[in-house]
Amino acid sequence: MKTQRCGWCSDDPLYIAYHDEEWGKPEHDEARLFEMLCLEGQQAGLSWITVLKKRESYRQHFFNHPIADIASFTDDFLELKLSDAGLIRHLGKLKAIRDNAIAWQALKAQVGDVPTWLWQFVDAAPQNNDVVDYRKAPAQTELSVKLSKTLKKNGFKFVGPTTCYAFMQAVGMVDDHENHCDFKKHLSFSIQSLNQSMQHHQSIHSANDKDDAI
Repeated sequence: MKTQRCGWCSDDPLYIAYHDEEWGKPEHDEARLFEMLCLEGQQAGLSWITVLKKRESYRQHFFNHPIADIASFTDDFLELKLSDAGLIRHLGKLKAIRDNAIAWQALKAQVGDVPTWLWQFVDAAPQNNDVVDYRKAPAQTELSVKLSKTLKKNGFKFVGPTTCYAFMQAVGMVDDHENHCDFKKHLSFSIQSLNQSMQHHQSIHSANDKDDAI
């Protein structure tokens, strides 16, 4: 039986592997979260497959290094990297990775654990969305706008609301696999959880009504 995937997933083996093995799976590793946040910013104006094909070069130049080391990269050092066609040769985007490393380190000094801080935006649990057609899914949400504003306030670059939502999708903070996709977490769990939440909410209201009547 043919594997059912999201409509956006092409027949490119690299894309298929990314869809099947990474996209939408909850990620809590600090280095991976930093990498994905930066890579989503590199995508601006380009297709995601373009970034995927260059990811190994980005890892060699940036993400195989500790975040603290990336934060120390100088402008001159980054300019030298423009000669590598394996990267997106846009100095502003390369500087953004360095600036984001600086911002990440500063945020870490404030909050302690950045992954935990990021996941608090979805109350530490993946949001399983009802997606019939990926083309009708939102490009940004109230949460991604909130995350974007907070990251920008903390010095991050190339983190607009659309980029932030793509990041949230990629690292599994939201599950936006299409409903028919074999890699979608069963909506029945979400519906069951929703029903339980509604029942709990109703029971609280009933208790409050009784309290009000006393």
